[in-house]
Amino acid sequence: MIPLSLEEPFGLVSDLYLVIVFEEPEDPSNRSFFSEIISSVSDVKFSHSGRHMLTRDYLTVKVWDLNMEARPIETYQVHDYLRSKLCSLYENDCIFDKFECAWNGSDSVIMTGAYNNFFRMFDRNTKRDVTLEASRESSKPRAVLKPRRVCVGGKRRRDDISVDSLDFTKKILHTAWHPAENIIAIAATNNLYIFQDKVNSDMN
Repeated sequence: MIPLSLEEPFGLVSDLYLVIVFEEPEDPSNRSFFSEIISSVSDVKFSHSGRHMLTRDYLTVKVWDLNMEARPIETYQVHDYLRSKLCSLYENDCIFDKFECAWNGSDSVIMTGAYNNFFRMFDRNTKRDVTLEASRESSKPRAVLKPRRVCVGGKRRRDDISVDSLDFTKKILHTAWHPAENIIAIAATNNLYIFQDKVNSDMN
């Protein structure tokens, strides 16, 4: 077998070595058949400041401090309402979907995708979160995205959607945030949506 050669002119470092391993301790009481699958990291991004790291697994996004490998400093539930549906999601292979995550330019807001063409945003400062939908309606001129809510049970508001009505064939796996502007890119099946903050720009 010929060893792989990493050439310096290409900007690669040949003498790589393990520095640290980040791993969150698992609660034995929550251990199940699906534990390893849903905890597998599908994406990782360094923050723009270089101080933190963002990881995405099947149900959550986590923020890690590079100086604290024992556990994440922040955990955000993306679609915790799917825990009761892990069996069916395993049978239709959706549990193996690989969702990406993204920081905004100031590292204060996190974005990631979900099912039903939904995507989620989490404000790290206010701890507020919102669910939005990338759809044909949202691509109309001057259209403003309205928050959506997934209802598990009980009373539903007019615009709520039941967890049983989610379309798992419509999924947002890929998202990106402009490094300097409040512009996001959302890939939904064969469509690419670009949204921009209407407060700071006249472009829609």
